[in-house]
Amino acid sequence: MKKIASTSDPLWYKDAIIYELHVRAFADSNNDGIGDLPGLMSRLEYLKDLGITCIWLLPFFPSPLRDDGYDISNYTDVHPAYGTLGDFKAFLDAAHLRGLQVMIELVVNHTSDQHPWFKAARQAPPGSAERNMYVWSDSEEKYKDARIIFTDTEKSNWTWDDTAKAYYWHRFFSHQPDLNYDSPLVMEEMLKAMRFWLDMGVDALRLDAIPYLCERDGTSCENLPETHAAVKTLRSAIDAGYANRLILAEANQWPADVRPYFGDGDECQMAFHFPLMPRIYMALRQEDRLPITDIMAQTPPIPDNCQWALFLRNHDELTLEMVTNDERDYMYFAYSADPRMRINVGIRRRLAPLVDNNRRRIELLNSLLLSFPGTPILYYGDEIGMGDNIYLGDRNGVRTPMQWTSDRNAGFSKCDPARLYLPVVMDPIYGYQVVNVEAQLSDQSSLLHWTRNMIALRKLFQVFGRGTLTFLNPSNRKILAYLRELNQGDGFRETVLCVANLSRFAQPVTLDLADYAGCEPVEMLGYVRFPTVTRDPYVLTLAPYSFIWLELQVASAVEEMPVD
Repeated sequence: MKKIASTSDPLWYKDAIIYELHVRAFADSNNDGIGDLPGLMSRLEYLKDLGITCIWLLPFFPSPLRDDGYDISNYTDVHPAYGTLGDFKAFLDAAHLRGLQVMIELVVNHTSDQHPWFKAARQAPPGSAERNMYVWSDSEEKYKDARIIFTDTEKSNWTWDDTAKAYYWHRFFSHQPDLNYDSPLVMEEMLKAMRFWLDMGVDALRLDAIPYLCERDGTSCENLPETHAAVKTLRSAIDAGYANRLILAEANQWPADVRPYFGDGDECQMAFHFPLMPRIYMALRQEDRLPITDIMAQTPPIPDNCQWALFLRNHDELTLEMVTNDERDYMYFAYSADPRMRINVGIRRRLAPLVDNNRRRIELLNSLLLSFPGTPILYYGDEIGMGDNIYLGDRNGVRTPMQWTSDRNAGFSKCDPARLYLPVVMDPIYGYQVVNVEAQLSDQSSLLHWTRNMIALRKLFQVFGRGTLTFLNPSNRKILAYLRELNQGDGFRETVLCVANLSRFAQPVTLDLADYAGCEPVEMLGYVRFPTVTRDPYVLTLAPYSFIWLELQVASAVEEMPVD
């Protein structure tokens, strides 16, 4: 009998609002300066009130923490700094009690060099099962067509190991050796780790860095058929033993290369749409919808049981791998004037600083995130407009403690400030004395309240998570206009018109809505009725950086509006 998770809807992820957080950054219960699972558990009511439906936890496993936990040394335990397995189970149960799903990481591509598997592999003789859990070579010439991903720190994908007297392969940091998926033992161990968490009741797994699982000479060592076969094996094991679970592919690739990770609906149910994200920022800066409509035109259809995952920002840099060289140069110029804002092939900034803390632009970007086809992912702190610290190393500038109050350490911890795992943001614009949850909860016009209202509105309309997308093409390219439609059955059709002004100036727009003549547009936030659609062009005027969502209702379905 299949083990059902916390929801009875097999397509729950289509309507989800995912909130990404790091346990160590959210709330510290024992005042050691590091967030932990009991601390996170104490903040679940905040997350429920925000309206999110799924919590995505960044790695919380035992690790040397040289790459923020993505260098795992044990797949089936909790890092002592964050609590115990019992704490995780208590958190999981408490989340499920509130109707929240939980997604965790399954870092399938590599381990830490401190993992017992790698320690054994270094000591084991060449050709042995233990040695073959990783990828070894006598020469650095093998797989030379594979690109280097962390260009700032790594000069080669091979590192010499004195103990093994051989080179080992790594697509990321040299302390993260890649697992060898040509070894049956690797798949066996990964399935064990996966089942461990699914048996506990975890609802979803994010598969980290899956394009790189397998290597073959003469190829880029990305997106190989053998990699897809490995993903299918993981998925079939889930389908055989569990119900209503999800796997989300992290594949920073062009849409056409990501499409195969959905398979025929038998690989990953979800995958990130990486190339869309930088183009949203490009469209905003250029005041032109073309970057968005162009990448969406390149996005192939996906199986009915699959879904794109959308985000504006996350725990990494704003990646510019999936753009042209000219586009990358433009993004660097537009969004990272200070070279310290850049890392690898991207920009390490949070959402609010990227748009100069402009409230209208923050709201506009979030309106796109919440109304585009796919499942939106919010990064912790972005709902209050948290800032970053570009003077911290690596990508730590966007991983600072959550800002709860204006008290010491932003209400994150009661420890001595010097003990914090990272300093709280203290600058005059984004500092915790100014930007914090407590202050915004008491201000009805705050970004936090606005975000709550928008999430609540989105959840009322299944069309956003499950409907089709049709772009309109008004002559004014500063306007992005699109229709979302969903047949609900019984002849009922949900139709929403979304219009966004990408310009810093007010803009007029004329839309061809002849196919919807007779419909009554109702503005969805205030439930305000707009003039009836006719066969003539429909005229709107939008304020700078503003957006409008209109539900196109059949005239008879529109309720009589009360008269003031």
